[in-house]
This record gives sequence, C-alpha cells and structure tokens, in this order.
Amino acid sequence: MNIIPLFVIIPLFSAFFISLTGRLFKKGFIDAISGVSCFLLLALSFYGLNALNHSANQAMVYKVGGWMPPFGICMVLDGLAGFMLITVNLVAFFVCIFSINYMEKYTDKPKFYTLFLLMVTGMNGLIISGDLFNLYVFLEVASIASYALVAFGTEAEELEASFKYAIMGSVASGFIFIGIAFLYGFTSTLNMADMSRILGASPSSWLVPFVSVLFLMGFGLKAALVPFHAWLPDAHPSAPASISAMLSGVLIKALGVYAMVRIFFNIIGISAGYLSALMFLGALSMIVAVILALSQWDLKRLLAYHSISQVGYVFLGIGLGTPLGILGGLFHLFNHSVFKSLLFLNSGAIDYSTGTRDLREMSGLKEKMPVTAGTSLIASMSIAGIPPFNGFFSKLIIIFACIQKGFYGYALAAALGSILTLASFMKVQKYAFLDELKEKYRNIKEVPPAMKFSMVCLAAICVLGGILLLPSFKFFLSGAAGVLLEGKEYAGIVLGAAAKP
Repeated sequence: MNIIPLFVIIPLFSAFFISLTGRLFKKGFIDAISGVSCFLLLALSFYGLNALNHSANQAMVYKVGGWMPPFGICMVLDGLAGFMLITVNLVAFFVCIFSINYMEKYTDKPKFYTLFLLMVTGMNGLIISGDLFNLYVFLEVASIASYALVAFGTEAEELEASFKYAIMGSVASGFIFIGIAFLYGFTSTLNMADMSRILGASPSSWLVPFVSVLFLMGFGLKAALVPFHAWLPDAHPSAPASISAMLSGVLIKALGVYAMVRIFFNIIGISAGYLSALMFLGALSMIVAVILALSQWDLKRLLAYHSISQVGYVFLGIGLGTPLGILGGLFHLFNHSVFKSLLFLNSGAIDYSTGTRDLREMSGLKEKMPVTAGTSLIASMSIAGIPPFNGFFSKLIIIFACIQKGFYGYALAAALGSILTLASFMKVQKYAFLDELKEKYRNIKEVPPAMKFSMVCLAAICVLGGILLLPSFKFFLSGAAGVLLEGKEYAGIVLGAAAKP
C-alpha cells in the first residue's frame, strides 16, 4: 500500500522539476523525463491492481502521517480506483509519446509538460482520494491545468474557448463545493467512508436530495452531459490534439463520471430516482450530441460532440444499476478512453501534416498517410460499435442490459445512436482519406515515428479490447463493477482495511 501516494508524488515532482529546470536541458531530456514518469505511473497502476487482486482485502488504504481515518487523511485503492488509474495513465503515456514531435510546433514544451503532468497529478489524486476535501482539491488542480492547456496556443479562438471552459468549470466546482459543505455540516466528517457510515445510520430527508442535485449539476458539467455540455465543443477543438485526447479520453471520465458515481453509489447511496435521472440524461446525450455531430465539418469539433454522445452510453449503462449494466458502462468508459484518444491523435496527425482540420479541405490522405488512415479506420469502427472492435462489445452489453431490465426504448436509443455514429464516421473516412488526393497535398508525409507508435498501440487495444471480457481478465472490470454494486458497504470495507496494520 506504500505505492499509493506515488501516483501523486511522481507526476507532481516531475512537473515541478521540469518547470524549474526545463530551460537548462535539451528538449530530448525533458521529453524523456515526462515519458519515464508516465510509464512509471502506468506500471504502478498495473502493479497496484494486481496486488489488490491477490490480496485478501477488497481495498488497500494508505494512512498519511500514520493517522487513522477518519481523523487523518487517507488514500484508497480499490477495484474501481485501480481500474480508473490504469485507464488514465494508459492514455497519458501514449499521449506523452505522441507529444514528443507534435508539440514541437508550439512555443514552450517545458511549460506544456509541466501543465500536462499537473493535470495527471490531479486526476490520479482525485481517484485515490479517501476524503471529499482532497477529492475537491485534486479536481481543481486538474481543472486549472486543463484551462491553461486549452489556451496553450494563445490564439484568439483558443483564449475564448479557455475562458468559456474556465467559467463553466468554475460554476461546476461551485456546485460541488457547496454540496461537500452541506455534507460536512451534517456529518462533521470529510472522510468518505465515515460520511457514508453516518448517512446510513442517520439519514436526512432533505439533505440527500438537495446535495444530489448539486452534484448532478456539478459533475454533469465536468462530464459534459447534455444539457450541461455547452463548453466542450469549443474547448476540445481549440486545444492542441494531445490535450484534446486527454480531455475527451480521460479528464471528463475522472472529474465527471468517476467522481459522480463514487459519491452517489458509495457515499450518499443510490435510489431509483437518481438512477432514472442518470439513464435519461445518458440517453439524451447519446442522441442529441450525435445529431449535432452529423453537421460538423471541423474534424475536432465533430469528435468533441461524439465525446458527449459516448459519455451518454456510460451513464446509461451505470444508471441501469444492474450488474450487467454497470459492467457495460465501465467497459465502455475504458473503450471510449482508448478510441476517442486515438481519434483526437489522428486529427492531430492530419493537422500536423496538412495544416487543416476542415474535412472539406481534405481528400485522399490515405495515399500519403497510410498509418494515420488505418488507425483512424479502426477507431471509427470501434466508436461506431462494429464487430470485432472493442466498442461493439461494450455497446452490446449496454443494449442487452437495457432489454434485460425492460427498458426497450433506451435499448433502441442506444442502437440508433450507434447507427448515427457510423454515418458520421463514414463521412470522416470519405472526405479525409478516400477519393482522389488533392494536388496541394502531393508533397505531404506521414507523421514521425513517435506519433505513429502511439496511434498504432491504441489501435491495437481497440482490436484486442474484447479479450477483457475473458475470465482471465475478470479482475479488471468485475472488480470495478463490484465496488459500485457493493454500494454503501464501501464504508465498512475501507474502515476495516484501515484498521489493519
């Protein structure tokens, strides 16, 4: 359990080291520090989840300063936290490798890596936090770093998008902070396990519904659920492709989806009304966002709308509240992190070589950029739910879970969303990669090896992702789903694990 704080220490130390010494070393050294940091985090994520899987305990608790919870700060690694750490750090590693060449066209790579690693620090810290105050602190660390990264290019469009993102993000943080304050006022504790125990023993008829609405609005804004999505279509296209991949791939999952379901399922306690709200907002996001995506010609803006739509699938699955639905929702969360990150890296590769994001300006790029075209096709088929790619399996599980519970309308909406997604990405393939190569692109080249490496590795995960459903990998998804299904038993598990030496 002593490895748990390393998820915060490694990226935080690396960020400050790069910020202080970045100009003293060559760019290659800074790239290496960032890459090694992200690789260590990924390796620790796998090690931590494997150690938990072979442990007799359902959770590992690190007591900061040796103080027992709820009196001291604690960090918790359970099945859900381990699942999220692997998802975040897997994407962060490949995005870091991609950035070695891609970020050369921007002004200051040391500042980029500093902000990038601070964002990773915030996400990792939020995931392992055992108390609501530190969850909020790490949420703000990741949010503030992402505001700066959206504006990293310093063009007027990017500054405007960052300002809108910061305003909406601050409103979301305000809702979340007020909700935490009310819970603290009622329970006199910030430790999540202790708070869950107290709310279970002394339920309040007005507090839980009130803070639930606050959290739904706050985390709904962070996750960009419809109708809280207005900031995302501007923020993601304006950011560098590396950051777009992080924002859509993992940031909205960690700050929005993970934080919301952790609080609803393990602290407040879930009810039929909250589950219905999650399902409705999920289905609404699926359909509204994919319809808006169909009319887009800016490739990154099109992908941004699909992020909203695919997060809808995650909330629909988790909102069902059944073992199959939660499994499907979490599996789609992981799958979407992979194929959406890949699609944004593809858009960055196209922009890197051609200098445009407008689909109407592209044509026949497959001839000059075969790796980008091939990986983009795999990611497009994955997000559309075409077999045998990973997106097919998670969407199928969610549809089956809807039918199993008798929600045939939601099952139909999920199938319709997938068909419209396929239509949208057929447009992308036609205009970007097929047809005849335009004369002005005769001299373009495929992107450098580091960028190709990241795209090919993520494409391989899209192809092989279905094996995560095999019994050999049961601990990865089932462990995470089990944490949500246990609900408020989380309190006893964490406090019991903390009491052991």
